[in-house]
Amino acid sequence: MSGSDVGFRSERGPVLVALMVTTGLIAIDATILATAVPSIVDDLGGFAQFPWLFSVYLLAQAVSVPIYAKLSDTVGRKPVVLFGIGMFLLGSLLCGFAWSMPALIAFRAVQGLGAGAVQPIAVTIAGDIYTVAERARVQGYLASVWAISSVVGPTLGGVFSELGIWRWIFFVNVPMCVLAGWLIVRNFHEQVDRKGHRIDYAGAALLTVALTLIVLAVLEGGQAWAWGAWQSVSAFGAGALLLVAFVLVERRAAEPVLGLWVFSRRLLLTTALIAFGVGAILIGLTSYVPTYLEGALGVSPLVSGLALASLTLGWPLAASLSGRVYLRIGFRSCVLIGMALAITGTSLVALFADTPSVARVAVSVFVVGLGLGLVATPSLIAAQSSVPWEERGVVTGTNMFARSMGSAVGVAVFGALANSVLAGYDEPRSAEALTAAGSTVFVAVAVAAVATLGAALLMPRTALPGADRADPADRADAPRR
Repeated sequence: MSGSDVGFRSERGPVLVALMVTTGLIAIDATILATAVPSIVDDLGGFAQFPWLFSVYLLAQAVSVPIYAKLSDTVGRKPVVLFGIGMFLLGSLLCGFAWSMPALIAFRAVQGLGAGAVQPIAVTIAGDIYTVAERARVQGYLASVWAISSVVGPTLGGVFSELGIWRWIFFVNVPMCVLAGWLIVRNFHEQVDRKGHRIDYAGAALLTVALTLIVLAVLEGGQAWAWGAWQSVSAFGAGALLLVAFVLVERRAAEPVLGLWVFSRRLLLTTALIAFGVGAILIGLTSYVPTYLEGALGVSPLVSGLALASLTLGWPLAASLSGRVYLRIGFRSCVLIGMALAITGTSLVALFADTPSVARVAVSVFVVGLGLGLVATPSLIAAQSSVPWEERGVVTGTNMFARSMGSAVGVAVFGALANSVLAGYDEPRSAEALTAAGSTVFVAVAVAAVATLGAALLMPRTALPGADRADPADRADAPRR
């Protein structure tokens, strides 16, 4: 499919509102669950299994993103994002009625399958209808959604947890899904010349099973079995072999689910590696800061949630200003400044982890948020702006896939580290044990930040296409010729 196959008849303002509400689904979900983990564990049990609540969601999201991205470039953005909203709605309802930790974990996978379509396709639509220069301003609006969610999410999670009604963490998604779907149906209209396409079922299946086995081996190593046990070696080995088979299948596939050509371009490869690192840093803090503060200091879920909110508040604040920065000094320089801030913040969290303080943690993760806001959005826009419409969905999806995989692998590695530390204590949920586990995880997060800086240093200096002018040919509301 080429750019000539698609046209748009949408007014951009109402579409932007629809995208903001759609983004809100993922933004609130990203912050609302972590504060309620202790309450969920108290009700359903399975403390050692709780990292799977994040990992299975992120894994399902990650493996589905390339499929949705490819479909969005072939059948259009609208049907894909609506399907994602529907799946997210179904997963939220099922999670709200979960009767056990294994059931909740399984239903979180359904949510993840929905999120795999919602977030990347919403970002792709924004890339379609706004030029590079305009996206700098539009990011401020989208960032405001994350800013609001960074306060609303942890607050709701804390309140629902303290009231003993943690299930409403999932039920609250229902009206938001209905509203988001209605706004998309009403306001976003695209004309796509739908043609026959071959879906890469083999590639999708191989990628899903391979990544599941690798995450399983990492997360359960040292828990369900010893690191050197045959189960761990077999899972790792099988996952690695299936990844090799996946690469071979993708090289021969007529329409590969994950275009390997993306990784042959230096800009797209480095921005994908940066996204992977961002995902790991983000999940390491969002999934462990609340448990660390509640366990080490005995603070309420509401207080720990508000401390975490400073991270997700700093991110959108910086993201809303990132456009001015990268338009002035370039994408690469903006990303490097952001990584310097992220390394500073994660180092502070790790350095003072043995002496817990809510205020110190809040300030430190706020600095991390500022840094990630200058990294995630500019690096994604750099990747998007380097390709035409018919490749933008795949490129956006690959970037989101990398971030989701960073989070999925990150939460598995961090969970394995935390569980290995907790295994050395007679009472693994004591303040001393949780402080030690948190300290180990935060050191690992700081290491991930330094590694991400390495990827940023390899990012090429690129021009800003369309930055100094509004290119009508790149406008999604302009007819495609």
